[in-house]
Amino acid sequence: MDPGQFEKYSRQILFAGIGEEGQQRLLQSSAVLVGCGALGTVAANLLVRAGVGRLRIIDRDFVELSNLQRQTLFEESDARESLPKAVAAHRRLTAINSDAVVEPVVADLNPENARELLSGFPLILDGTDNFETRLLINDAAIALGVPWIYAAAVASYGLTFTILPGETACLTCLLESNGKLTSFGLEETCDTAGILNSAASVIASIEAAEATKLLAGKSDALNGRLVSCDVWTGRFQSIRVARNPQCRACVRRDFTYLEGEAQPHVTLCGRDSVQIHERSRRLDLGELGRRIEKTVAGVRRNDFLLRFRVPPYELTVFPDGRAVIKGTRDPAVARSLYARYIGA
Repeated sequence: MDPGQFEKYSRQILFAGIGEEGQQRLLQSSAVLVGCGALGTVAANLLVRAGVGRLRIIDRDFVELSNLQRQTLFEESDARESLPKAVAAHRRLTAINSDAVVEPVVADLNPENARELLSGFPLILDGTDNFETRLLINDAAIALGVPWIYAAAVASYGLTFTILPGETACLTCLLESNGKLTSFGLEETCDTAGILNSAASVIASIEAAEATKLLAGKSDALNGRLVSCDVWTGRFQSIRVARNPQCRACVRRDFTYLEGEAQPHVTLCGRDSVQIHERSRRLDLGELGRRIEKTVAGVRRNDFLLRFRVPPYELTVFPDGRAVIKGTRDPAVARSLYARYIGA
């Protein structure tokens, strides 16, 4: 560790739980974060400031004004430019700490790419907004034998749980009961119940603290429990989660989410919209934009996406073939618009 680094992390080195050895481990560590919204921006900010050497950020979405209330890495200019969240986060984080290698990946984590995108990292962090993706991460983490940290928040409530494959219960142990899923009251979304920025920040801070312990080589300090809190009522709780001896994922190694075919569409949290997946196709946004401009006014494009309105709908198209159709929750309507303007 050079003198500049020692000064940068001096207050953290003074903390007995980390010390100089732990800090050196952090500088040499790496992690992959799935989702860079309310939870992900806080966790990424804290970990990069703490000195984590390499952070891959995987996110499918772009910055909107409604994100700024709680997604702490973004600014109004990012929303005006419609920057992908991974790209905007990369810009901000490298300005915060030039020691860190931040890898932005603008992609939707799915069964086809999960192994590739998550492999090679000793820790996976959850910054997602839906249980389908979390259960996919859980399957992939167990298959790869990699620890991961589950986190979720909505309204004023949130929870987090650190999962060590082969040692602790996994997310399937936690969520599946008699073959059915339960979501601990988190079946609500930001779109229906809203969210307090303080709730997301508290949960993401606990998640980042657990990640710091693991990456600094201090796994003996891990909480080992499901931690929940409600910042509005001031209630905090932690419970021990037992492994399910019949667990589909961590006992039977039945990786349904990792090996199964994903749905061709998914309704996104936080807005009235449907995402269409066309994973095997690549789009030339310049050519597509010129074609659409012949019939649609106001087509906007940057290096990362193309956007246009067909009232009452708004379509945002990505180079990997994905599209977000805003203004409907009906997959049939979304698929029809996709076929009409982008092609079958």
